[in-house]
Order: sequence, then structure tokens, then C-alpha cells
Amino acid sequence: MSLPNHFELLGQSGAARTGRLTTPHGVVRTPAFMPVGTAGAMKGLHWREVRDAGADIVLGNTYHLMLRPGAERIAALGGLQRFTTWNGPMLTDSGGFQVMSLAQLRKVTEQAVKFRSHIDGAAIELSPERAIEVQLLLGSDIAMQLDECVRLPAERDDILRAMELSLRWAERCKRAFERAPEGHMLFGIVQGGDIPELRHASARGLIEIGFHGYAIGGLAVGEPQEVMLAMIEEAAPILPADRPRYLMGVGTPEDILEAVARGIDMFDCVMPTRNGRHGVAFTRFGPVNLRNARHADDPRPLDDSSEWPSTRNCSRAYLHHLVKSGETLGAMLLSEINIAYYQSLMAGMRAAIAQGRFAEFREQTHADWARGDIAAL
Repeated sequence: MSLPNHFELLGQSGAARTGRLTTPHGVVRTPAFMPVGTAGAMKGLHWREVRDAGADIVLGNTYHLMLRPGAERIAALGGLQRFTTWNGPMLTDSGGFQVMSLAQLRKVTEQAVKFRSHIDGAAIELSPERAIEVQLLLGSDIAMQLDECVRLPAERDDILRAMELSLRWAERCKRAFERAPEGHMLFGIVQGGDIPELRHASARGLIEIGFHGYAIGGLAVGEPQEVMLAMIEEAAPILPADRPRYLMGVGTPEDILEAVARGIDMFDCVMPTRNGRHGVAFTRFGPVNLRNARHADDPRPLDDSSEWPSTRNCSRAYLHHLVKSGETLGAMLLSEINIAYYQSLMAGMRAAIAQGRFAEFREQTHADWARGDIAAL
């Protein structure tokens, strides 16, 4: 059974799409990149900088928030938006990936996944019903089904078992979501690893169940880019054209550009802030490693034509100094620069799709990256 649709497709250019997703906390322009505020905070950034950079929506995480400070506590304090002061749309990941990557002594059964907290070793059980309960307590605009994510490469039998279990959990999540407030959304997650027929089966199974939107999960977990793109090409055309499509945990600017070219609408990744904390800036001419000594005496900014003040005004020499000195300000500046670049990339794609010139935009963006950073003095 289908669910009400909150997504409006506004235009296409090739397979690339632009649209508008209406949530209880505001409108999301797509293609959209969701900065990751895993535990209710954006590392190195204030929420106002995230908003000023152009982000419509951010991501929180069920696994981390249920462990600390606790979903019931957040609910008692008015929900995730009020608790964090981010007053816009928010999507919460169900926690399945973190159970795979962080939890100790996890055991997956038909009923639930049992694991020990990475914080204090406490025994925790996360069932599909509890995953939805936590996300409803958080008050997220978009909740995700609980799924089992398998790191690639993996054996076919393991991928098949996890995909089929994720489908059964998807049905349970949808039933548990029936008490959600009006306007809130639940997305199903396509699994199937790197095996096309399993991706097809997962996508069709989810469509039969019916969701507000559909995510493609289990990618960017160890496979080469060409495998990731091939799996998008297998799954995306099957998914309903009138529903948003979300590629989970991706990725680099190139990954995002190529996924948009294949019909994906939404993305999230820790890369902009994580790389910022490690001295790397993303620019329209590719990544710049500010740890490199070539920047020590360079008075130029990263990009003097950027609309973002820190990108346009801070010298490379100063950013290099901050990074080499271990100053917190360096991580903060590079994180905001990176978030702003990602949002600029998304805005450029939205405009190009609306004008029917996405292919031209894609070609020019690749050409700028291939040119590389401006030459040293």
C-alpha cells in the first residue's frame, strides 16, 4: 500500500532531476546534500553557518542519539529540532550502518539486532519497531527503516540473507510508523550489495510495501566507484519517478555529480567536515591539502570568486598556519568552507537541471576538477 506523496518533481535534464520535498519543518530543494550532525551537532560548525551555506536539511543518527542523550530525554525536551536549535528539516538514519561499524558483540536475529554500546558496553536491543519508536520520539521529518548493511565485498549468501531480512524489517517498520504525525515520512532502503538481481528484488519488494521515498543503501562500504555507479543504474530506474531517491553515505563531489546524473535526489556524508578537520578543503578546482608546505607563503585565497566569505577572504598561508598549529579555528574554517562548497555544487546542479543544461554543467565541473588547483607562486 502506497503512502501520501510529499515530493514534487519540477524538472529533468537527462536522468538528472530537480524537485521539492515538503516536510513539517520546511521545504527541501533537490538535489540536496544533507550535512551530517550525527549526535545532534555539526562537528566544528554552528547551525547558522550550515543554514547560511545553503543547506535545507541535515541528518541525525538513531544509534548515537538513542545511546546518548537518549530518545526519551530528547522527546521530553521538545524534540530534536528544539533540542539542537536546528529549526529546519531533519532526516534520521535508522542506525543499521552504525550497528555494523561500531557496535561490539552484535548478534542479528529475525526479531532484532542485539549489541553492546561502543560508549559503555551496555547491552542494547534494536528492533525495527524500536528504531521507528526512537525516530518518532526524536521528531525527525524523515525516518529510515531499520536494515542490515553488509560491508563489501561479501559472499552472495550473506548479501541475500541481509537483503531478505531488510525487506521483512521494512514491513515491520511501516506498520510501526502508522502512528506517526501527519506529514512525517518513512523511507525504505534498497539493499542487495553488488548483485544486480538482488538490487532489483529489493527495490521491487519495497515498492510493493510502499514508502514515502526510497534510499539506496549498502554502497560506499568498500566497493570501487564503478561498482557503486553500476548499482545505482540497476536500482534507480526501478524506483517510482514521483518519489525522492536517496543515496546513503555518499560521498565525494564526483560521486554526487555522477549519482545525480543517474537520477538520485538526496545525499549525506561526513566527508566535508571530516576532511576539514584533517586540513583538506574542497574547491571548484578540486581538493586542496592545506598541510602542504607550498601554501606556507601563499597570500591567495582558496577561490577569490567564491560566494562564501572564508573561501574568498582567508589566505592559504593563514589556513596552512592554523592547520599546522593544530588550532581549532583551522578545522572550523575548513569545515564551513567544505559545507559551503557542497551546497554550491548542489545549487549549481539544481539550476542547470531546471534550465535543461545538466550535461553541460557536468562537463564543465569535471573540466574544472581536471584542471586542478591554481598553480603555486
